[in-house]
Amino acid sequence: MTAEEKWQKELKSAATCRRAFEEIVREYTEPLYMQIRRMVRFHDDADDVLQNTFMKAWAALESFRGECRISTWLYRIAINESLRFLSRQKEMLSLSEAVPDMEKTLESDPYFDGDEVALLLQKALETLPEKQRIVFNMKYFDEMKYEEMSEILQTSVGALKASYHIAVKKIETFFEESD
Repeated sequence: MTAEEKWQKELKSAATCRRAFEEIVREYTEPLYMQIRRMVRFHDDADDVLQNTFMKAWAALESFRGECRISTWLYRIAINESLRFLSRQKEMLSLSEAVPDMEKTLESDPYFDGDEVALLLQKALETLPEKQRIVFNMKYFDEMKYEEMSEILQTSVGALKASYHIAVKKIETFFEESD
């Protein structure tokens, strides 16, 4: 029995549900944090979104029917929570405050430990529309298959491939113009 099958079974029992969920949280905290962090600029905000993700998942356990993998379900919640956070953040800030100098923001972030190329890539990612950035992050950093991304984002594989291709071209152009 795989861990997925074990968790799916244990989540249905009141006696084992809490322990199974704790295992799931341990297993998926880091990958979900990384996905959220690539969408949300600051570490503390990413932590808040991650916590909200797990709280929403816990609250919705009864409605989880097991039609998709637990990871797919959690990624969908995490991405939706990230988008909700970004939407609220945009509403709270005026446009001039919402777009700080990305270079200064990244360089001053104590949790960003990338080199110059990584910094340049992060700057390039910030220029992408939200959907393209999400697709690029999932494919490039998380090495997700298009089929899994399709389940999470609830869009066609063809649309995802197109988004990824366009994102790669835009990033390449950004790097060429930065030389």
